Amino acid sequence: MSLFRKGLAAALAALSVSVGVVAAEAAPRKIVGAYYGNWYSASKPISSIPANTPITHLFYAFALIENGKCVMPATTAAKDFADIRDLKKRKPSLKALISLGGWGAGGFSDAALTAESRKTLVQSCVDLFFTDSTFDGIDIDWEFPVYGGPTEIRDRPEDRRNMTLLTRDFRRALGKKLVTAALPTGRLQTDGPYDPAKSFKLRELSQIMDFINVMTYDMGTGFSPVATFNAPFREVANDPMPPADRKWNNVVGAINYYQRHGVSPRKMVLGTPFYGRGFNVKSEGPQHGLYQAYDSAFWVDGYEEALRLKNTPGWREYWHPVAQSPWLYNAAEKKFVSYENPRSIGIRADFARSRGLLGTFMWELGHDDAQYSLLKAMSR
Repeated sequence: MSLFRKGLAAALAALSVSVGVVAAEAAPRKIVGAYYGNWYSASKPISSIPANTPITHLFYAFALIENGKCVMPATTAAKDFADIRDLKKRKPSLKALISLGGWGAGGFSDAALTAESRKTLVQSCVDLFFTDSTFDGIDIDWEFPVYGGPTEIRDRPEDRRNMTLLTRDFRRALGKKLVTAALPTGRLQTDGPYDPAKSFKLRELSQIMDFINVMTYDMGTGFSPVATFNAPFREVANDPMPPADRKWNNVVGAINYYQRHGVSPRKMVLGTPFYGRGFNVKSEGPQHGLYQAYDSAFWVDGYEEALRLKNTPGWREYWHPVAQSPWLYNAAEKKFVSYENPRSIGIRADFARSRGLLGTFMWELGHDDAQYSLLKAMSR
């Protein structure tokens, strides 16, 4: 290489660091991501994760923001962090990231508002989480800038720009460590119809971040007008959602949408839900509760709970050939449950590979069964 080219390369490298628009390191060829909720510390501790796990990236949830600074409210954090370090010794290739935020977490809009407030937040996170070998990066779970998040949490129109600036500041501060985010796809949120591109500068974020965990789930929730699938694979024609939103409110459509907005497949990790969504419907209808109005919604706390319902008298399982998902229905109780099983998650893993995505991740590891049936299907 000539002296001119060496000088040019050095200048470009310095420029990339200074403006913070290039991910610090090449992403791995395949990601198998697992969010770990610290509320499982007692029942399913990190120490129980086997060394031969296929997990490549472990996201520890959640750190929060208080008074503009990073805090870790979990009383089990010290033990969990020690368990993470031990797991990394047993599996040296594993990367661990601290996840900041999550649904219901406030403080982002204020903390990201000015250059000074962003500096305070970033430095507090660095001081709290990056003084030893526990974490290899940060995962930003701001739900959501501008609109769509819990109504009690403050948001502003300038959040969209400030999310990008905050991400750049984390990139500068963390250098070669990982910077990622979990970004949404569900087209109905607290404020009604929702468009992720109005909350996030998707192209710019993908250029700054190492990768994006695309939350291809929560597409059928208590914000939906009818009982529906949590993570339909493709658009279902008789889904009563308006067609303009329905087109994107499915796994394939969501990935198409992100790619349309400038996110490379090599920067996307496909999300799979290890939990279920339930609805107390008003009538059975022609499809065993599917797309029926409901009185209330409920949470199905993982795959084992879904299997328990499936094996309880009065419940019956069905499969949708387009949504490529199972559902359960109890005719006597008028209860509908959308969930995923190894078959449906395997289909999504195959799709991620066929589209050249970076890999797959799940919410959440504690929702799997003792045999890690869903993790095995997701990582195959």
